[in-house]
Amino acid sequence: MYPADIVEPMKAELTEYGFEELLTSEAVEDQLKKSGTTLVMINSVCGCSAGTARPGAVMAVLNAEKKPDYFTTVFAGFDVEAVSQVRKHLMPYPPSSPAIALFKDGELVHMVERHQIEGRPAQVIAKNLMGAFESHC
Repeated sequence: MYPADIVEPMKAELTEYGFEELLTSEAVEDQLKKSGTTLVMINSVCGCSAGTARPGAVMAVLNAEKKPDYFTTVFAGFDVEAVSQVRKHLMPYPPSSPAIALFKDGELVHMVERHQIEGRPAQVIAKNLMGAFESHC
């Protein structure tokens, strides 16, 4: 598990833009039971999280005309219980972080895996997410 002093500033990069932290398996289940759309950003300490995943997710949320009803985040290697629970809902996708998932009425409708994040600029990730928002929100 990562030290809190390393993780907290990385969490803040999302929470300061309205992303709600899901910290337990119960919080994940309660969130995904809600009707509407939920964006889940699986955050991590890796460079592609800082360089493109977090900025891309924030850019999408700030600039999309249609947006998910809820923006949430879990942190891999820190919010272990919550991440494990989210990953149960991401099957058949293998565990990876960072990753970004969009759920509609509890069903996974769009997934951005790590290999779709690495090496791509934040603007490309934002565009991908905004397209998913347009289709599903």
